[in-house]
Amino acid sequence: MTRVLVVDDEPQILRALRVNLAARQYEVAVAPDGGTALRQSAEWHPDLVILDLGLPDLDGVEVIQGLRGWTTVPIIVLSGRADSTDKVDALDAGADDYVTKPFSIDELLARVRAVTRRTGQQDEENATVRVGDHVVDLADKTVSGGVHLTPTEWHFLELLVRNPGKLISQRQLLTEVWGSAYLKETHYLRQYMAQLRRKLERDPAHPVQLLTEPGMGYRFQPAPPE
Repeated sequence: MTRVLVVDDEPQILRALRVNLAARQYEVAVAPDGGTALRQSAEWHPDLVILDLGLPDLDGVEVIQGLRGWTTVPIIVLSGRADSTDKVDALDAGADDYVTKPFSIDELLARVRAVTRRTGQQDEENATVRVGDHVVDLADKTVSGGVHLTPTEWHFLELLVRNPGKLISQRQLLTEVWGSAYLKETHYLRQYMAQLRRKLERDPAHPVQLLTEPGMGYRFQPAPPE
Protein backbone atom coordinates (compact mmCIF):
# COMPACT_ATOMS: atom_id res chain seq x y z
CA MET A 1 0.00 0.00 0.00
CA THR A 2 1.35 3.42 -1.02
CA ARG A 3 2.16 5.64 1.98
CA VAL A 4 1.21 9.33 1.65
CA LEU A 5 2.20 12.04 4.14
CA VAL A 6 -0.06 15.12 3.98
CA VAL A 7 1.42 18.30 5.46
CA ASP A 8 -0.94 21.25 5.99
CA ASP A 9 -1.91 23.56 8.85
CA GLU A 10 -5.60 23.61 7.86
CA PRO A 11 -7.41 20.80 9.76
CA GLN A 12 -10.25 20.61 7.22
CA ILE A 13 -7.82 20.00 4.37
CA LEU A 14 -6.02 17.32 6.38
CA ARG A 15 -9.34 15.60 7.08
CA ALA A 16 -10.55 15.84 3.48
CA LEU A 17 -7.34 14.47 2.01
CA ARG A 18 -7.04 11.72 4.61
CA VAL A 19 -10.59 10.53 3.86
CA ASN A 20 -10.26 10.74 0.07
CA LEU A 21 -6.84 9.09 -0.08
CA ALA A 22 -7.78 6.33 2.38
CA ALA A 23 -10.90 5.60 0.32
CA ARG A 24 -8.59 4.91 -2.62
CA GLN A 25 -6.44 2.48 -0.68
CA TYR A 26 -3.57 4.82 0.25
CA GLU A 27 -2.06 4.61 3.72
CA VAL A 28 -2.18 8.17 5.06
CA ALA A 29 -0.38 10.12 7.79
CA VAL A 30 -0.81 13.84 8.46
CA ALA A 31 1.39 16.60 9.86
CA PRO A 32 0.30 20.14 10.83
CA ASP A 33 3.72 21.78 10.49
CA GLY A 34 7.16 21.45 8.89
CA GLY A 35 9.03 20.11 11.90
CA THR A 36 6.54 17.31 12.39
CA ALA A 37 6.65 16.54 8.67
CA LEU A 38 10.44 16.15 8.66
CA ARG A 39 10.36 13.90 11.74
CA GLN A 40 7.54 11.74 10.37
CA SER A 41 9.26 11.41 7.02
CA ALA A 42 12.43 10.15 8.68
CA GLU A 43 10.54 7.68 10.86
CA TRP A 44 7.73 6.56 8.53
CA HIS A 45 9.40 6.78 5.08
CA PRO A 46 6.37 7.80 2.98
CA ASP A 47 6.17 7.02 -0.73
CA LEU A 48 4.76 10.48 -1.47
CA VAL A 49 4.52 13.84 0.34
CA ILE A 50 1.73 16.38 -0.28
CA LEU A 51 3.04 19.63 1.15
CA ASP A 52 1.55 23.06 1.84
CA LEU A 53 4.04 25.94 1.52
CA GLY A 54 2.48 28.22 4.15
CA LEU A 55 3.28 26.35 7.36
CA PRO A 56 3.38 27.94 10.85
CA ASP A 57 6.97 27.03 11.71
CA LEU A 58 8.98 26.46 8.50
CA ASP A 59 8.45 27.67 4.97
CA GLY A 60 7.47 24.81 2.70
CA VAL A 61 10.55 25.36 0.55
CA GLU A 62 12.69 24.74 3.65
CA VAL A 63 10.85 21.46 4.21
CA ILE A 64 11.52 20.44 0.60
CA GLN A 65 15.20 21.25 1.03
CA GLY A 66 15.29 19.28 4.27
CA LEU A 67 13.74 16.24 2.60
CA ARG A 68 15.96 16.48 -0.44
CA GLY A 69 18.99 16.29 1.84
CA TRP A 70 18.37 12.57 2.27
CA THR A 71 15.47 11.31 0.14
CA THR A 72 14.11 11.42 -3.41
CA VAL A 73 10.51 10.85 -2.26
CA PRO A 74 8.09 12.56 -4.68
CA ILE A 75 6.70 15.86 -3.39
CA ILE A 76 3.51 17.51 -4.61
CA VAL A 77 3.20 21.09 -3.38
CA LEU A 78 -0.32 22.17 -2.46
CA SER A 79 -0.51 25.91 -1.82
CA GLY A 80 -2.60 29.04 -1.97
CA ARG A 81 0.36 31.00 -3.31
CA ALA A 82 -0.52 31.69 -6.93
CA ASP A 83 2.63 33.70 -7.74
CA SER A 84 4.76 31.83 -10.27
CA THR A 85 7.89 32.81 -8.29
CA ASP A 86 6.75 30.65 -5.36
CA LYS A 87 6.04 27.78 -7.70
CA VAL A 88 9.42 28.05 -9.38
CA ASP A 89 11.20 28.24 -5.99
CA ALA A 90 9.42 25.06 -4.88
CA LEU A 91 10.23 23.23 -8.11
CA ASP A 92 13.87 24.33 -8.00
CA ALA A 93 14.12 23.14 -4.40
CA GLY A 94 13.08 19.67 -5.55
CA ALA A 95 9.27 19.48 -5.68
CA ASP A 96 7.83 17.22 -8.38
CA ASP A 97 4.58 19.05 -9.03
CA TYR A 98 2.46 21.98 -7.87
CA VAL A 99 -1.31 22.26 -7.31
CA THR A 100 -2.83 25.64 -6.44
CA LYS A 101 -5.58 26.08 -3.82
CA PRO A 102 -8.52 25.99 -4.14
CA PHE A 103 -8.10 22.67 -5.89
CA SER A 104 -10.21 19.90 -7.33
CA ILE A 105 -9.75 16.65 -5.43
CA ASP A 106 -9.96 14.79 -8.74
CA GLU A 107 -7.09 16.85 -10.17
CA LEU A 108 -4.96 16.28 -7.09
CA LEU A 109 -5.64 12.54 -7.15
CA ALA A 110 -4.69 12.45 -10.84
CA ARG A 111 -1.37 14.14 -9.98
CA VAL A 112 -0.84 11.63 -7.15
CA ARG A 113 -1.44 8.73 -9.54
CA ALA A 114 0.93 10.21 -12.12
CA VAL A 115 3.72 10.72 -9.59
CA THR A 116 3.41 7.31 -7.97
CA ARG A 117 3.19 5.65 -11.39
CA ARG A 118 6.33 7.44 -12.50
CA THR A 119 8.34 6.48 -9.43
CA GLY A 120 7.24 2.88 -9.80
CA GLN A 121 8.77 2.70 -13.25
CA GLN A 122 12.47 1.94 -13.39
CA ASP A 123 14.43 3.20 -16.38
CA GLU A 124 15.30 0.22 -18.52
CA GLU A 125 18.04 0.16 -21.12
CA ASN A 126 15.51 -0.60 -23.85
CA ALA A 127 12.85 1.84 -22.62
CA THR A 128 10.71 3.35 -25.35
CA VAL A 129 8.20 6.18 -25.17
CA ARG A 130 5.49 7.11 -27.65
CA VAL A 131 5.20 10.77 -28.64
CA GLY A 132 2.52 11.49 -31.22
CA ASP A 133 2.95 8.95 -34.03
CA HIS A 134 6.60 8.32 -33.14
CA VAL A 135 8.47 5.96 -30.83
CA VAL A 136 11.38 7.46 -28.91
CA ASP A 137 14.02 4.86 -28.01
CA LEU A 138 15.90 6.13 -24.96
CA ALA A 139 18.60 3.48 -25.18
CA ASP A 140 19.44 3.83 -28.86
CA LYS A 141 18.69 7.58 -28.90
CA THR A 142 16.53 7.27 -31.99
CA VAL A 143 13.07 8.36 -33.09
CA SER A 144 10.93 6.28 -35.44
CA GLY A 145 9.72 7.57 -38.79
CA GLY A 146 13.08 8.94 -39.83
CA VAL A 147 12.86 11.90 -37.45
CA HIS A 148 16.26 13.44 -36.78
CA LEU A 149 16.91 15.37 -33.57
CA THR A 150 19.94 17.54 -32.92
CA PRO A 151 21.96 16.72 -29.77
CA THR A 152 20.40 19.71 -27.98
CA GLU A 153 16.86 18.72 -29.02
CA TRP A 154 17.53 15.19 -27.83
CA HIS A 155 18.86 16.32 -24.44
CA PHE A 156 15.80 18.55 -23.93
CA LEU A 157 13.38 15.81 -24.97
CA GLU A 158 15.11 13.15 -22.88
CA LEU A 159 14.82 15.22 -19.69
CA LEU A 160 11.07 15.49 -20.27
CA VAL A 161 10.26 11.93 -21.31
CA ARG A 162 12.34 10.38 -18.52
CA ASN A 163 10.10 12.26 -16.08
CA PRO A 164 6.59 11.60 -17.45
CA GLY A 165 3.97 13.86 -15.92
CA LYS A 166 6.53 15.83 -13.92
CA LEU A 167 6.75 19.60 -14.19
CA ILE A 168 10.39 20.40 -15.02
CA SER A 169 11.32 23.98 -14.15
CA GLN A 170 12.86 26.39 -16.63
CA ARG A 171 15.92 26.68 -14.37
CA GLN A 172 16.50 22.93 -14.34
CA LEU A 173 16.15 22.60 -18.10
CA LEU A 174 18.46 25.54 -18.83
CA THR A 175 21.06 24.31 -16.33
CA GLU A 176 21.09 20.71 -17.52
CA VAL A 177 20.92 21.37 -21.26
CA TRP A 178 22.92 24.58 -21.66
CA GLY A 179 24.64 25.19 -18.31
CA SER A 180 24.22 27.55 -15.35
CA ALA A 181 25.48 30.54 -17.37
CA TYR A 182 22.28 30.44 -19.45
CA LEU A 183 19.62 30.80 -16.74
CA LYS A 184 18.17 33.96 -18.30
CA GLU A 185 17.91 32.54 -21.81
CA THR A 186 14.34 31.32 -21.50
CA HIS A 187 13.79 32.02 -25.20
CA TYR A 188 15.99 28.97 -25.88
CA LEU A 189 13.33 26.82 -24.23
CA ARG A 190 10.50 28.27 -26.29
CA GLN A 191 12.49 27.84 -29.50
CA TYR A 192 13.49 24.24 -28.89
CA MET A 193 10.08 23.21 -27.60
CA ALA A 194 8.54 24.63 -30.80
CA GLN A 195 11.04 22.58 -32.85
CA LEU A 196 10.24 19.38 -30.94
CA ARG A 197 6.52 19.93 -31.37
CA ARG A 198 6.93 20.41 -35.13
CA LYS A 199 8.82 17.14 -35.36
CA LEU A 200 6.80 15.01 -32.93
CA GLU A 201 3.32 16.31 -32.11
CA ARG A 202 0.44 15.40 -34.43
CA ASP A 203 -0.82 19.00 -34.27
CA PRO A 204 2.08 21.26 -33.21
CA ALA A 205 -0.25 24.24 -32.76
CA HIS A 206 -2.31 22.28 -30.23
CA PRO A 207 0.19 20.05 -28.36
CA VAL A 208 -1.16 17.31 -26.13
CA GLN A 209 2.07 15.74 -24.89
CA LEU A 210 4.83 18.37 -24.94
CA LEU A 211 3.19 20.93 -22.69
CA THR A 212 4.11 24.39 -21.42
CA GLU A 213 3.32 25.53 -17.87
CA PRO A 214 3.53 29.34 -18.38
CA GLY A 215 6.18 31.02 -16.25
CA MET A 216 7.24 27.76 -14.64
CA GLY A 217 8.47 25.09 -17.01
CA TYR A 218 7.50 22.17 -19.22
CA ARG A 219 5.85 18.78 -18.85
CA PHE A 220 5.69 15.58 -20.89
CA GLN A 221 2.22 14.06 -20.80
CA PRO A 222 2.38 10.34 -21.69
CA ALA A 223 0.00 9.11 -24.37
CA PRO A 224 -2.94 7.03 -23.10
CA PRO A 225 -2.76 3.30 -23.86
CA GLU A 226 -4.26 2.40 -27.23
